[in-house]
Amino acid sequence: MAYDLKLAERIRAEVQGLPIIEKKMFGGVGYMLHGNMAVGILGDDLIVRVGVDDYESMLKRTHVKIFTMKGSPKPMKGWLMVEPSGTKSAKGLAQWVKLGVEFAATLSPK
Repeated sequence: MAYDLKLAERIRAEVQGLPIIEKKMFGGVGYMLHGNMAVGILGDDLIVRVGVDDYESMLKRTHVKIFTMKGSPKPMKGWLMVEPSGTKSAKGLAQWVKLGVEFAATLSPK
């Protein structure tokens, strides 16, 4: 499945000026900070890396669902999928991208 190209354009605008590298992967696209994925797109959904400490509380947010890789029955703890309705507004997208970038910044560069 192709990923949402308009969402990709919006994310590029959000991360402009940051040392983010866009990388196609797993049929979608990821936005990497120092080699660690911060956010990505799979289909129409935004993937956000939040870490395991905030994972359970973040799952309770509106428009959020568990992220599982296709073919794997196990959820990827520390990663969320945000439905398109959760990134519809500029403010909503900005908040999710910020969370992912802030978490990726805590990780050691690869």
